[in-house]
Amino acid sequence: MSKFIEHDVQRPLSLYRTSSAAASFASTSPTSNGKKKGVDIYEADEQGVSPTDSRYSRLNCPLLLFAITAAISSINYGWVIGSINIPALVIEECADGPVAWTNGFPSCIPMSSTLWGLVVGLTPLGAWAGSMFSGIAADKFGRKHMLMYNNAFFVSGAIIASTSTSVAQLSVGRFVSGIGCGVAANVVSTYCSEVSTIRSRGFLGGFQQLMILVGVFLSQVVSIGLSKAPLWRVLFSISAAIAIVQTLLLFFIPESPKYLASTKQIDKAEAVLVRLRKDMDIAFELDDLLTVLEYSRQTDYVPQPTMWQVLAGKTEIDLRHLVFSVLFLMLSQQWAGGKGVMFYSTEILSDSFHLSDEEIKHIPTIAQLLTLGIGAVGLFSVILGMCILDKVGRRTVLMVSSLATAISSALIVIGSKVDIGPVVAAAMYLFNLSFQSGAGFIPYLCASELLPYYALGSISGLATSINCLTLFIVSFIFPILDKAIGPYLFVPFIVTSFVTFLFAVFMMPEARGKSIVKVVDQYKGPIRCVAGPFAKKYSSSN
Repeated sequence: MSKFIEHDVQRPLSLYRTSSAAASFASTSPTSNGKKKGVDIYEADEQGVSPTDSRYSRLNCPLLLFAITAAISSINYGWVIGSINIPALVIEECADGPVAWTNGFPSCIPMSSTLWGLVVGLTPLGAWAGSMFSGIAADKFGRKHMLMYNNAFFVSGAIIASTSTSVAQLSVGRFVSGIGCGVAANVVSTYCSEVSTIRSRGFLGGFQQLMILVGVFLSQVVSIGLSKAPLWRVLFSISAAIAIVQTLLLFFIPESPKYLASTKQIDKAEAVLVRLRKDMDIAFELDDLLTVLEYSRQTDYVPQPTMWQVLAGKTEIDLRHLVFSVLFLMLSQQWAGGKGVMFYSTEILSDSFHLSDEEIKHIPTIAQLLTLGIGAVGLFSVILGMCILDKVGRRTVLMVSSLATAISSALIVIGSKVDIGPVVAAAMYLFNLSFQSGAGFIPYLCASELLPYYALGSISGLATSINCLTLFIVSFIFPILDKAIGPYLFVPFIVTSFVTFLFAVFMMPEARGKSIVKVVDQYKGPIRCVAGPFAKKYSSSN
């Protein structure tokens, strides 16, 4: 294991001389007078980094377009979870009028709030199921092809849900679509991570959450015109169209170079790197991939550490603090209440503004329009967070985001208690602004930034499973808690957000501008405070 962990040392300069890409780059770089001459690719900046080293290249157009194409699966994820929000009262409570059958389909599917919570929660439960096999499947078929095959779940789920005539059928459709969401959550983040560089990974790391919120926002915009019976069926079917379009576009993007290297397709991996790192020297980056491949060959018959060994710190390098950080962030993200707002904001605001049954029939209602605004604010917030993440660091962004989320949750409770609808609405806007700008997307970055290769697969799978199962629980109990504790619904989320704030202050590892090797070396060891006055340094002799 130690051979791999110590791999992040400076490569010998002779590697540049043997790289065809480097030779090509050196012979074709333009000079200021328009002529071409050789470039000193060994020249380094004040930090010892070659300006042509592709590992430190910035985001470029090809890389962005490939990431967007892969992330259409995340847009579909957002569509699936967002499309059920605005038409909720029309479907579950028949707010548009009594049940009427047209061409064999009912105008609504009446059910209790508990059953509705189950229908909503089955999507994250399906996502949990998808996350359980997505990693293994992506390693077998490749990231690109797995996204193609995964679209079958989105198409099937959309067809089942849009043609549902019973609670059971609607539930099955939501569950099948959820499987697609779970696979997308894992594979899209993996693809974006594997095509990114050190300088672009902060932006691309938040790309998945951004695209999920794009999907949520688009679904809510379209929902305004498709919330009446039976048009909500069209709303559910659009997920299938998104999946079909993406399947066609995926033929034009490259496979992950890391996946190609791991399957010994070295020439293809080099060609993809040249395509991704326009006008940059890929020698060091290709050498990184080849070293990982060589490491894999040498350890083919060496037992890899089990998940329990990693969790218990029984590996060569003690990863307990890093593993705890990954699992805590993925757990706390769902208990902060962000998805509750995403799923149930229309119903909460309808109650806060005391909308009558007659007012609910006149679409769009004020609650629906406010929900649309909440989605737009969330979209803006993620972009803001992604832009500042690599400038101020993950820890600082998480501190501000989680504390602001706790404060806005408290304002929602106060507004609900004094029964002032505009206060509740304003607090929900502040909540989404605060949550989505940091606490909402940083957890998706943590596994790939904090864990070494040999622990990444098992722990990221466990973290995704915890995240999805927690989302299922929150989605299911949210309407039940709403009925039970009313205005105090967001009190548990205040507690979670404040605990996350304390974690960010005292225990959060900072990965900004650091390789995984440096992160592991700095934060290895048992669970402890790593920042602030209570910080403890770890020594292997402890």
